Amino acid sequence: MLPPPSFDLPDLPQSVAAGMPVLRRAVAMNDVLHVETGRVALGLMEGDRLVHQLGTVEGPFWLEATSAVLSLSSAVDAVADTPVTLRRVPLATFTASLQALPSSAQAVLRDVARAHRQQTELAVSRLAKDAEARCAEWLLRHAEPAGEAGSLAVLLRERKRLIAAQLGIAPETLSRVLRHLREQSLISGSGRVVNLVDPSRLRSLAGV
Repeated sequence: MLPPPSFDLPDLPQSVAAGMPVLRRAVAMNDVLHVETGRVALGLMEGDRLVHQLGTVEGPFWLEATSAVLSLSSAVDAVADTPVTLRRVPLATFTASLQALPSSAQAVLRDVARAHRQQTELAVSRLAKDAEARCAEWLLRHAEPAGEAGSLAVLLRERKRLIAAQLGIAPETLSRVLRHLREQSLISGSGRVVNLVDPSRLRSLAGV
């Protein structure tokens, strides 16, 4: 459902040497990149080096098209793993091509993009954050208004082992982290309801 590789691609391709950054996360996307040839590694960079790798993709491939569909910045860093040839399509041009699709196709594409983005963000979180930071981020993401104005709480609708699996940790680790967060007065409550006592400190812990 994405534009075919030949759609409005610039005549002149861009060559990127192996080891060079192709895309940086959390940076606004002005262009959507179509990798024609070569392999690109995806992950997290520190300085000018990819220190955590999620995987690789090979051309022909639309790089981080999910982010473009959702009008978001890239969720990952991308580095040329081999010499790469790519073409840049202005974001406005790419978006216009999607808007030409039937509305039903656009809805499906957005749903798929949202699901893919969520999985990518979870994978990035697992790479970059320890168990406490992941748990804090999960609590903040699932928090809902509760009780007094401004207060937040999380209703644990799933068993802890399923939540732990989402976070990539053992159930025992999740229980230990929740206990530690209670001891730090960041959360309170027991059973299926977790009250967020200090959301600002949880955000700091989660790095969001």
